[in-house]
Amino acid sequence: MTRTTTAAKPTTEKNGSGRTGEQTASDLAFYSRALKAPALMDAAERLAGRARNESWSHAEFLVACLQREVAARESHGGEARIRSARFPAVKTIEELDATHLRGMTREQLAHLGTLDFITGKENAIFLGPPGTGKTHLAIGIAVRACQAGHRVAFATAAEWVDRLGAAHHAGRLQGELVRLSRYPLIVVDEVGYIPFEAEAANLFFQLISNRYERASVIVTSNKPFGRWGEVFGDETVAAAMIDRLVHHAEVHSLKGDSYRMRGRGRQLGRVPTAATETD
Repeated sequence: MTRTTTAAKPTTEKNGSGRTGEQTASDLAFYSRALKAPALMDAAERLAGRARNESWSHAEFLVACLQREVAARESHGGEARIRSARFPAVKTIEELDATHLRGMTREQLAHLGTLDFITGKENAIFLGPPGTGKTHLAIGIAVRACQAGHRVAFATAAEWVDRLGAAHHAGRLQGELVRLSRYPLIVVDEVGYIPFEAEAANLFFQLISNRYERASVIVTSNKPFGRWGEVFGDETVAAAMIDRLVHHAEVHSLKGDSYRMRGRGRQLGRVPTAATETD
């Protein structure tokens, strides 16, 4: 017969007097492990001296320790959501060079950073030529959403079509769309870089239509809306998709030369800039 053993529960005295610091530390370690709260143990050790010096009440000390544990759990949860989102690189709003961000004010950027559009099940759309900060913006906002507790999924438009196409051919497209609808935010990057065939355009339309007024989408595109018919091969499909995207959306048309080319103009000569006007 296999015998299992468990760690012995430390004994505690009804009266707090007569306990050594070593006994208290041992009890704290045990109960922190039992609660799976390592940050609580660290906080208690670090805050104990401050609590004595500032004459905190027991309740104040407990609240301070619990705040540290909650903050640590939220931070770790955010890191897990960021990994699960599969960003090509982790970028933050704070890292964005706002001086290069032409076509959006600091106030508009700050408003996007509040994530109110996710709460309202609305969309954010960034249009403009390559190198104007669209993808950085999308990732930075999505990373903040992860840190705020939202589940996020990121992929390029071509990757989303491949994913939905595989689900369609496996007979589970509706199940995949339902699963994605549980994400408060998805990011569709690089719409317009690769034209879609009819089946791909239909799949993409279903993705957007399924999220309409149910969950948020961030879209980046190098093409103005007036040229989306070229991307999807059908003006009617493009118009219906745009209608659903922009009905509840913040649309920002970014302008300027590519930030990746800054300082290299003399080496490379003039770099052509794509049209940025929206129809």
